[in-house]
Amino acid sequence: MTERIVILTGAGISADSGVDTFRDPNGIWAKHNVEDVATPQGFARNPARVHEFYNGRRRGLGSVQPNAAHRALARLEAEFPGEVLVVTQNVDDLHARAGSRNVIHMHGELAKVRNARTGQVFPWQDDLSVDSRCPVSGEAGVLRPHVVWFGEMPLLMNEIAAALDACDLFASIGTSGNVYPAAGFVAEMRTLGLAHTVEINLEPSQGASLFAEQIYGRAAETVPAWVDRILRG
Repeated sequence: MTERIVILTGAGISADSGVDTFRDPNGIWAKHNVEDVATPQGFARNPARVHEFYNGRRRGLGSVQPNAAHRALARLEAEFPGEVLVVTQNVDDLHARAGSRNVIHMHGELAKVRNARTGQVFPWQDDLSVDSRCPVSGEAGVLRPHVVWFGEMPLLMNEIAAALDACDLFASIGTSGNVYPAAGFVAEMRTLGLAHTVEINLEPSQGASLFAEQIYGRAAETVPAWVDRILRG
């Protein structure tokens, strides 16, 4: 009997809401140089350029809404008698807006900023610049997007590892399977051999063969049907 579910989500679950993906031919990395806007080195070279990139993405949150897949996962959390944890690689806030409460943002959040000196994190809806001041210290030039860049360690990895060790159902939704460490989660689950594993994706990911079950199609269609099946037992 399933008691603990861990769900990894990636860009594919938000694509049906109109959020740009990263690795598609017309995705974000086809339009922007990763080294310039998503690395600590790029931020050190030109913080204004990095702020401009993330300001645009933050503004874009206002024009998108959670889709049926986000809402289905919120329903699963609300109605499932056991534990449900969503671990998302996405930096949007669509899971929360759909109603999910038990969410780990392993790559950070667009709607938050971080004091690079103290590590303090603050909600942030406006544009961010080198002149923006820390809400606590009042110091300018210390705030950065609360987003994990290439070369940085994802957030809350100990909590994620503990949840994976304890779960008996692991689902990966809308992920490419080539961004680590998240891409390695299914291999860990297979090694442990204690959980059923499911890939729900538009098309097979790089690690598709590692999953015990595969479901392919648009997340807004496949995820609600999968949740219905789980809740029926």
